[in-house]
Amino acid sequence: MQIHISPSDGIPIYLQIVNQVKYLVASGRLAPAEELPPIRTLAEQLLVNPNTVARAYRELEAAGIVEKRRTAGTYVSENGSPLARRERIKIITGRVDALVAEAAQMDVSLDELVKIIERRHGALQTNRSEE
Repeated sequence: MQIHISPSDGIPIYLQIVNQVKYLVASGRLAPAEELPPIRTLAEQLLVNPNTVARAYRELEAAGIVEKRRTAGTYVSENGSPLARRERIKIITGRVDALVAEAAQMDVSLDELVKIIERRHGALQTNRSEE
């Protein structure tokens, strides 16, 4: 499980962990019943306090995304994320917001941006069909 935190991001570290785990589950990179790293292990990897990781895991459990199994660890919920579709839309919306803002700063019109997206989408579809 690859999680990257940015202490200078302005977003609390536990929330960065929560958001990234949600993304990994929603995108299918973390499968149902897959085990998450133990709290201490992840805390050591991220160089954060174990309480920070524990708080993130509690938030994820409260949201139904993960489940704790007594003495066996923390696992992705068997049903995956109950909010998987909504979470994917939320993630994409955030990225679109950032793209639209950046395009505006670079004086790229919405029409130009849509054309670029359509071209990129077409290119990706072509690449997938060739595989």
